[in-house]
Parts: sequence; structure tokens; C-alpha cells
Amino acid sequence: MNAPLMSHFLNTQDWSREGLDALLQQAAAFKRSKLGEQMRGRSIALVFFNPSMRTRTSFELGAFQMGGHAIVLQPGKDAWPIEFDLGTVMDGDTEEHIAEVARVLARYVDLIGVRAFPKFQDWSVDREDKVLRAFAKYSTVPVINMETITHPCQELAHALALREHFGTDDLRGKKYVLTWTYHPKPLNTAVANSALTIATRLGMDVTLLCPTPEYVLDERYMRWAADNVEEAKGSFRVSHDPDEAYAGAHVVYAKSWGAIPYFGRWDEEKPIRDAHKHFIVDERKMALTDNGVFSHCLPLRRNVKATDAVMDSPACIAINEAENRLHVQKAVMATLLR
Repeated sequence: MNAPLMSHFLNTQDWSREGLDALLQQAAAFKRSKLGEQMRGRSIALVFFNPSMRTRTSFELGAFQMGGHAIVLQPGKDAWPIEFDLGTVMDGDTEEHIAEVARVLARYVDLIGVRAFPKFQDWSVDREDKVLRAFAKYSTVPVINMETITHPCQELAHALALREHFGTDDLRGKKYVLTWTYHPKPLNTAVANSALTIATRLGMDVTLLCPTPEYVLDERYMRWAADNVEEAKGSFRVSHDPDEAYAGAHVVYAKSWGAIPYFGRWDEEKPIRDAHKHFIVDERKMALTDNGVFSHCLPLRRNVKATDAVMDSPACIAINEAENRLHVQKAVMATLLR
């Protein structure tokens, strides 16, 4: 099957390798010919609990280019605040319960996209992905993850950009470095979780480079990586040494994230983060690679996460990856509507 038993796109790990390959092939076809009628007379509700630029633009345009219509909703701004817990006496700020919201939206539209970042206070709560899971539970139409604690659409865009760059669908044997980079604020682990997942799924030899063991990702995604290595026959390891990790790399993918043990105690994490500004992706480190490419999900703070020289070099494929968001999301929407 191309899709999992659930007709949702919540995580790539839920999909078979054959299903992911089919999505990437469809995305490549959309890139060659952008217009179609796969969503003619269909619609998608894009529910944003957090800001967006690339995600909103690419989903809206993608629906339009396939003959469909996108409706953007921002609960708490232009739509009622939503309650997600059962048994709650709703005498506070929330006006509607997800049990009604998801089911009503599903009567109106054919797809629902959800973006909901973690609260950054208690990872044991955030890792349950409550908002996304609630939409999937109550909706009777397919739900798409537009970034919560993972970012599967970014995974596909990244995978497509790598296939395009290397000129092959077979990325086995490529040395892939997922590197932490400094940011003045602790950020979501979603893209890092997703990059680790897709890189190991595609059979690459993956190194997770981070400042200290405290920055290793959640055990769920470390387990997914181990499972993927077993299936795809790549490899996976953790390093805290930038020069050693960069040496001979074919791909460097950068992302900043907050250390999970410090969720809710970010003032204690800040000195550790501040001490590792040297993890910036710069020309010296990229020179250690095997003519490696660099990418990032964007937005990126120049000369904080990566230097101008790296971002403006021919080795940077971040713009290609960002463009691919449009094509892979069209593939996801079209596939879920079949």
C-alpha cells in the first residue's frame, strides 16, 4: 500500500518505504508540470496555532494549482480557542472542544492540515503531540502534519532535494551529518527529529552531531533511527566533535534545538547553549567534507547558524529544499484524496 491503514500523514515512519518513494515520484512529476485537477472541487482547512511563511504559502498555492481551495484558520485569533482535554469544565478561555471542531471541519472540507508547536515547558506532555493526535482522532477526513513535534513535509522536501542533487534515488552510502547549531533561543526539536528519521530511512550513514549528551534527541526518534538502520542497512552514531563529524561528509544538515532535559528550565540550559556558538556552519568546517552539500529547513539566522559564505555558496541547497515543500505537499494532498 502507498499509504498506511490510517488515511493521515502524521509521520513518515507510519508510511512504507514504497509509499514514501511514490510520494517523492509524484512530487517530482508536479515539479515538472505544476498544474493539475487532483483537487478540483476539493478543499483543505489549514489550522495554524503558530506562525508560518513557507508552510502556509506552499499549501495554499499547492491546493490552488491542483484546482482546489485552501481555508486558513488561526484558533485564538480569527477562530475560537480550542479545548483538547476531555473532562475539562470549559469555564476558562476556550470556547470549543476539539471533538466538535474536527468533526465539523470534516463535514466542510476534504483535508485538514495542522501546525501546533510544543509549549516548551514539559517534554513528557509535549511528546504526546496532543493537538495533532486529537485532530486525527476526531476527524473523518485525512489530517496532515504541518509541523508539530515532527515535520514530515520538510522531510520529503529534503529527501527530494538530495535526490536531485546527487542524481539518484539511492542515497545509501552517503555520509550525512545532522548538526546542532547555536540559536539565542531554545527551539523545537521537530525538524531534527524528522531529519534523523528520513536520513536513516533512506539508508545513509548518519551522524548526529550535538554539543553534549543532553542534546541527544528523544528516545522515540533514536529508536526510529535504530529501526531504520536495521531495515535500510545504513548506520547511525552520535558525535560531539565537529571536525571529526564533518570529515568526509556528503551532506550537512543544520538545525538548532533545545536540550530536552531542560524543558521548562531554559535559564539553566542557556549557558551550555551559549558556550557552543562555535557549532556554526562555516567555510572551515565545510572544507572538511567530501565536496558536501549544506541545507537547512529555513528560516535561518545568518552568521548565527551558518555564515553568509556557506549560505551563498553553490553547496547550499536550502532554496531548492524550500521550493520542494510546494511539490511534496501537493503529492501528499493528491495521494490522500485518491
